[in-house]
Amino acid sequence: MAELQLRPAQQQIVRFRQGKMGILAVPGSGKTWTLSYLAAELLAQKVLERNQEILIVTLVNSAVDIFSQRIRTFLEIRGLMPLDFRVRTLHGLANDIVRERPELVGLDENFQILDERESDRICKSAVDAWLKQHPTELEPFLAKSNSVPPDLINSKNSREYIQEIAASFISLAKDRCITPSELRYKLDQLPLKLPLLEMGWSIYNDYQRDLHYRGAVDFSDLIRLAYNALEWDPTLTERLQYRWPYILEDEAQDSNLMQERILRKLVGDHGNWVRVGDPNQAIYETFTTASPRYLRQFVEETDVIRRELPNSGRSTQSIMNLANELIRWTMEDHPVSEVRDALKAPPYIKPLPSSDLQTNPPDDPAKIYLYPEKLSPAGEINTVVSSLKKWLKDHPDWTVAALVPRTERGKHLVEKLKVARIPFDDSLLKATSTTRQTARMLSEILTFLGDPTSSKKLSKVYKTWYFAESHGQELDSQTEEEQNQQIEADCTLLNQCQYLEDYLYPTANHDWLASICPSENPSENQPGTFISKLSTYQRLDQFRGRVRRWQETVLLPIDQIILSLAQDLFHQPVDLALAHKLAVILRQAQDAHPEWHLHEFAEELTVISNNQRRFIGFSKNDSGFNPEDYKGVVVVSTMHKAKGLEWDRVYLLSVNNYDFPSGAPYDQYQSEKRFIRDRLNLQAELLAELEWLLEPNQQSFPSEGIPTVQARLDYIRERIRLLYVGITRAKKELIITWNSGQTNQTPALAFKALWNYWDKENAQPTP
Repeated sequence: MAELQLRPAQQQIVRFRQGKMGILAVPGSGKTWTLSYLAAELLAQKVLERNQEILIVTLVNSAVDIFSQRIRTFLEIRGLMPLDFRVRTLHGLANDIVRERPELVGLDENFQILDERESDRICKSAVDAWLKQHPTELEPFLAKSNSVPPDLINSKNSREYIQEIAASFISLAKDRCITPSELRYKLDQLPLKLPLLEMGWSIYNDYQRDLHYRGAVDFSDLIRLAYNALEWDPTLTERLQYRWPYILEDEAQDSNLMQERILRKLVGDHGNWVRVGDPNQAIYETFTTASPRYLRQFVEETDVIRRELPNSGRSTQSIMNLANELIRWTMEDHPVSEVRDALKAPPYIKPLPSSDLQTNPPDDPAKIYLYPEKLSPAGEINTVVSSLKKWLKDHPDWTVAALVPRTERGKHLVEKLKVARIPFDDSLLKATSTTRQTARMLSEILTFLGDPTSSKKLSKVYKTWYFAESHGQELDSQTEEEQNQQIEADCTLLNQCQYLEDYLYPTANHDWLASICPSENPSENQPGTFISKLSTYQRLDQFRGRVRRWQETVLLPIDQIILSLAQDLFHQPVDLALAHKLAVILRQAQDAHPEWHLHEFAEELTVISNNQRRFIGFSKNDSGFNPEDYKGVVVVSTMHKAKGLEWDRVYLLSVNNYDFPSGAPYDQYQSEKRFIRDRLNLQAELLAELEWLLEPNQQSFPSEGIPTVQARLDYIRERIRLLYVGITRAKKELIITWNSGQTNQTPALAFKALWNYWDKENAQPTP
């Protein structure tokens, strides 16, 4: 790869040899390619000593493979072995650090790492317990209105709201490295009790106690404990500083305080640190503790070399002009001066230099359309579907996406696409089984098949089977809590079965199931019946039929066992593909260890499910989504999930003042619930109180309502950046629409500004 193939801006970056460098990159500028090239260049220049590596830190698992493949390619072209580099997400890096000395942070060497699904379940349980114990605690915060029932705080929506608040509280507490006991001590020093902080602490304490009982940590713990290990053991820190003398950080706009602290520890006084990102694409601030300010502050430090990647080969000139206008309008003309820092330039997006081997797509201003007419929510979807149906006939080999601000909106669009018989893919809207969950489910079944007399192991398999059977079904009239109680009751019965053969293979004289359910109807249920609506006998009868079928597979090779189990457990293509990948891995293990029995294979899956070994699954979230695989198919996605992707034609829906508020008096905010008085954002109020509690000498106690106002401003900033991300997903064609919503919404202010700009620049075509 000759340096002549690099753009001038890229040439400056790959000449880096030591120190600190901050790179601001625009969408489509090839920052991942450039950072990979820099890693290969450093390795080619032999900057490392023995037992040293270049460490690349990135945001998501899919980028881990992309970086690894590109660095290997660049090294192989140079005739070098692809060695001496390590690519990790922050969680992967934290796992590496903690496993150097798990005992230092109070963990067993076989500690378990819970994924988001299990963490959410534990948090929900802690919230439910708190609400039962404090049924009136939040009444002072409820709206006094005839439209708000007095028991609303116990409704599903409000319980989910409290869970969101609790999850944010726990995340911030861990990001600030404070444990429940330390937090309790600080609360006890206060002259009066603060109800929101007391609620946050109580749920946090129960949540953390549940983790401790399991011998497990969540992702936030992993990062916190990694920092503690570096802080408490200077020898470990020095060893890792030597191992990783160069740290290259991608997507640095999504860094948080703890990530910054960990990397600064690893860099030390003499390390080398390159950070690349685009603060204009920071769209996760509302959901996490991430903030673009860390990258912005870094590039302004006196000892940091500032570089830019301003040239983008992704989009046409017209699309780049529209994105740049959004930056300019935000910085100069947004009516709320406090949010004019949401987008910043330089750099503005520039086309590729004329000397570049690549070229931007041919420009055609007529392929950009901002639809100004007022549409109802249904009318907007019908308009988009009609446009897609006409357009797809002439563009079967193009890629196209319909991007929505919220998942629910995407589901409505999918239903209309089905009716219109338009090919679509909505996998980016759906949550598939995670890698770890899939591995755990298969592991539990193998564990039982290897020990078929254990009632305890069979009850674990029952939970797995129940989950698989009910996956995708609505709860109908049954609540999730009632469903969990039903599962636990069934498992209690199974645990009481002394001889499993009397249950699994009954005879006329010995049928354990019939003996415990003598009055229930054993007749088969009708197809499609909710599993929760079956009788105890019917559920356990169905289950034993499935177990008997699984037991018939035990003499098959391990890969065939896994595939047989997967056919019964999974329905999504990506989950089946993941099971196939696991089957291949276990077959390789069987070839290497022909003496292994089922329990060894189960242990191998447990290693994967506990995150003790890096494993990338087939979930779109894990292994990436390639739009080029979906030509002629409408990809429906949220704008958040679309980040990092690109399509020939892009529709942006629902660009109104509800999904993209601008701070006008009539704007509404999703985080402000109608059942909370005075439009308070309880999450913002609680987090502000926690920040004050941790540093009371540096800030005054937050007056009620002030954090809510600040949260609105932060949300406005993020939504501006989300619109920017949506626009810059388009390569050749872009259509933006808005709808009036349920409460007579108006076009987003940014939409109006862009429409006025584009109307002056170009005559509006018809999509």
